[in-house]
Amino acid sequence: MEADDHLSVLIQNPHLSADLKSIAQKVQAGERITFEEGVLLYEKAELSFLGVLANYIREKKHGDLTYFNRNFHIEPTNLCVYDCKFCSYSRLIKQREDGWEYSMEDMLNIVRKYDDEPVTEVHIVGGVLPQYDMPFYQELFSRIKQRRPELHVKALTPVEYHYIFKKAKVDYATGMRLMKESGLESMPGGGAEIFYPEIREQIAKDKCTGDQWLQIHEEWHKLGMRSNATMLYGHIEQYWHRVDHMEHLRQLQDRTGGFQTFIPLKFRNKDNQMSAVAESSVVEDLRNYAIARIYLDNFDHIKAYWAMISRTTAQLSLNFGVDDIDGTLDDTTKIYSMAGAEEQRPAMSTKDLVELIKNAGRHPIERDTLYHIVTDYNNYVFTEDIKPRFYPLPVIN
Repeated sequence: MEADDHLSVLIQNPHLSADLKSIAQKVQAGERITFEEGVLLYEKAELSFLGVLANYIREKKHGDLTYFNRNFHIEPTNLCVYDCKFCSYSRLIKQREDGWEYSMEDMLNIVRKYDDEPVTEVHIVGGVLPQYDMPFYQELFSRIKQRRPELHVKALTPVEYHYIFKKAKVDYATGMRLMKESGLESMPGGGAEIFYPEIREQIAKDKCTGDQWLQIHEEWHKLGMRSNATMLYGHIEQYWHRVDHMEHLRQLQDRTGGFQTFIPLKFRNKDNQMSAVAESSVVEDLRNYAIARIYLDNFDHIKAYWAMISRTTAQLSLNFGVDDIDGTLDDTTKIYSMAGAEEQRPAMSTKDLVELIKNAGRHPIERDTLYHIVTDYNNYVFTEDIKPRFYPLPVIN
């Protein structure tokens, strides 16, 4: 049965409440649901109901296509001037012995090690320290593009840019323009956490506010550039805080159209100051993906990080609104494992990832950062098992 048939059957169910039926009819008609209806979905809708609606939207937008990319990560440091309660990754400056601080050459050496690899993107994000200032990143971006012009530079969150621009005494618009001129091509979605001030104050005190996060993305979008968005869920927030967060994103997307992908990030409680807070269940994870797909009608893509939620949950998410599951990660990233992710050394070969998508009944597409098709793997025959190549990270004394 096709997704639209499932939705039609659902709407005709005599046991469906009037308020949920109204939402389902809106989805079928391509109409936007309200803030109150978003909260209602969290409070009243069962997983099966949400799955039908989210999958209908997903297949209207993308059919069976499921995206991944080949990139590598550079994490300049895990030391940070901020003390976010949920973070398992960062260390305060006074904990320097437990951290790392890469030099410019360390980072460029990571780039050089991928010279012969078919990666399309370098993803740069890390802690906030004074030495990683505006001139540092301008030079880094410029030197990466000089070495490998076709490599897409996706780098730094508004948390980092807010600190960098304040230190440089430039406004957001000027700062983002200078970053673009240095070689920055898109922004990841991190640092959003939860926008609502009272919750943000409790879990991420002192770093940029939700409004400042949104302002930096808006300035980037005004330059004609693209970015992603995230939401950290499953901690001390209530359902309406999640909807409030997505409402702010939806409104900005209405104004700029600059967001590509929304990525719900599951709170993990390993080795952080919120370890007493229980993690959300897999059912709640899938409900959250589905509601995000329903609510964010003006976002093209919903992404699930397979390394954070497990391969099995990632497969399941493809029936709950998700159309992107990240890519063939390797050990250049520690953010997932240090946060207590399911995968402690996250890596899959291209073949493994393609088979994971196919086994979920979907059509695997390798994309670049801007969702141009690199390789259609639906009928691809592998002659060998293509494994991601592992490189040692620079040794920091």
